[in-house]
Amino acid sequence: MLLPNRPEAERLLDEAGSLNPGGWIAHSRNVGDAAARIAVETGLDPDAARVMGMLHDIGRRFGKSRFRHVITGYRYLTDLGYDDAARLSLSHSFMLPDLGIFGDGLDGTPEEIDYVRKWLAVAEFDDYDRLIQFCDILALPEGFCLLEKRMVDAAMRLGVTPLSPRKWRAIFDLKDYFERRMGRSVYSLLPGVAQTTFGGEFL
Repeated sequence: MLLPNRPEAERLLDEAGSLNPGGWIAHSRNVGDAAARIAVETGLDPDAARVMGMLHDIGRRFGKSRFRHVITGYRYLTDLGYDDAARLSLSHSFMLPDLGIFGDGLDGTPEEIDYVRKWLAVAEFDDYDRLIQFCDILALPEGFCLLEKRMVDAAMRLGVTPLSPRKWRAIFDLKDYFERRMGRSVYSLLPGVAQTTFGGEFL
C-alpha cells in the first residue's frame, strides 16, 4: 500500500497540529487506534489501518473547514505519494456517497466540489474505507465513545441536514457489518468507552 510508516504519519500529524492546533489531532490518533484494534479482529492490516485513521483528517492542517478538508487532505497526501492514505482522506466522510450530507457546509471551490461529486459517482469503497468511516464516529478527542455520543456531538456543533437520518442508519449498518465479522461488540475492544461517554463519575 502507498502509505507512510507510523513514525512518518506521527510526524505529519504533529506538523499539522502545529499549523492548526485543536482537538482534531487527538481525535485522529484515537481513530487510528480504534481502526488498528478492529483490523486485528477482522483480518485487515492493523498498521495500515492505524496510519489511515491517523491521517484521515490531515486536510485540517490547512485551517478550519468542513467539506474542504477532505479534498485538501486528498491532494496533500497524493502530492506526497501516499495514494492509499489520500483515498481515505477523501472517502471517510461519505457513509452516504452524497455531498448533501454537508448541508450548507460545502466550503470548497466549485472545482473542488465538482471533483468530489464525480469521484463519488464512480468510487467503490472497500473495507478500509468502511473501517475509517466507522472509527471516525467512535472517537472523540477525549477517547472512545458510544456512537450516539459522537453523533449528537456532531449534530450540536454542525447541525443536521435532511440526509442525517440516512447517514445515522448507515453508521449503524457499519457497526453491524464489523461486529458480524468480529463476532462480538466493538465496544469490547475499546477501553474507556463508558468514561468518555458518560463522564468519569459514571464509574
